[in-house]
Amino acid sequence: MGSLGEETSSIVIAIALRAPNRKITILERSRMLRETGALISLQPNASKIVSSWGIDTFLASCKPMVDKAFRLFDISGKLVNEVKLNTSMFGADRIVYHRQDLHSALLSAATSTQLSGHAVEVRTGTKVVSCDPKAGIVTIETGENLQADVIIGADGIHSVIRTAVLGEEQGAIPTGISAYRMLLPADLLKGIDIPLDILDPADPVTTMVVGHDRRVIMGPGRGAEMFGIVALVPDEKGREKSTTDSWVAEGSTEALVEVFADFPGWMLDIFKRAPDVALWQLRDIDPLPRWVRGRAILIGDAAHAMLPTQGQGASQSIEDAEALQAFLADLPARPTGDQVERVLNTVFEARFDRASLIQRYSRQQARPGTDAKSNTVKLDPAEFMKYNCDYQGAKDWLSKSAAK
Repeated sequence: MGSLGEETSSIVIAIALRAPNRKITILERSRMLRETGALISLQPNASKIVSSWGIDTFLASCKPMVDKAFRLFDISGKLVNEVKLNTSMFGADRIVYHRQDLHSALLSAATSTQLSGHAVEVRTGTKVVSCDPKAGIVTIETGENLQADVIIGADGIHSVIRTAVLGEEQGAIPTGISAYRMLLPADLLKGIDIPLDILDPADPVTTMVVGHDRRVIMGPGRGAEMFGIVALVPDEKGREKSTTDSWVAEGSTEALVEVFADFPGWMLDIFKRAPDVALWQLRDIDPLPRWVRGRAILIGDAAHAMLPTQGQGASQSIEDAEALQAFLADLPARPTGDQVERVLNTVFEARFDRASLIQRYSRQQARPGTDAKSNTVKLDPAEFMKYNCDYQGAKDWLSKSAAK
């Protein structure tokens, strides 16, 4: 359910790259006081990578939920498709976290002295304003210059590092779709006449209800203490306009209920119980001509921001982290600029085609989910799952690609 976000992406990279001879510093423009509350899923391709980092003890505090199925219904309540999820399918589970819990656990792991390598230094309230990729220098808002062997631009969809790498600004693209986002304490669902054959709020299942050109994705989190909802609507069908890609811009419950008026009454009752409603205009970027210049590389949303329709945004950032971990291990202790650029370009080669294709898949899945005349649901949630989730790491991917 969405990307990792700038703060959490940088922490993930730092965990992946911890090593005895490395000093890793995160420059974070926010105060990193907390991550925005919502649910987020790590797909099997990502959860297997995260498990390999030896941080399961940190993540246990998040009350993670292992998703056991994805179910797709039309608005009449008919089950259209069900994909059962289990470890044997892809060697790992799809795991749902509360975003704030995941952020806190990962930050604890990054700054812990219990893992191998040096604890990560986090400099909050430090805004990067420019970057010289060839020299390996970033300049922060105070005017201070900081130099590093490798600069990793995990600075999101409005990336400063992307402008430095490309030599020009490339902004985010409004996709014509907005998302209402809600997170409710599970207790608030009591008393609503929810048909349990469609939705059991305590059952670790992701449920999607599709009607016309709108859809609602929902499921439990934080050990079933919370219930998360994302409701997607084309901008032209909305009753209010969002002009921002902020996840926390306020939305109207009344407008939400109106635009989903032909969905089941029990679902509208859930909407009405939500303490807060956020309206988020979905944006992505076109595939970039490069992610690398000199000592700098882009990762995550800075490199390949994508729609949340396949739940791969966060997982692709984690794949980026694993690729950096795998290939930067080949560098000497004090690498030259040419050595760094060569290795970073190998990371790009290993990641670009795959990430770009998943971007396209996500756009494709954002199209209306039903046939215009019959309202028959035509989405197939399993269509791309094998490609997305059956992944064994960047070096394996590059080797198989070369063999084709």
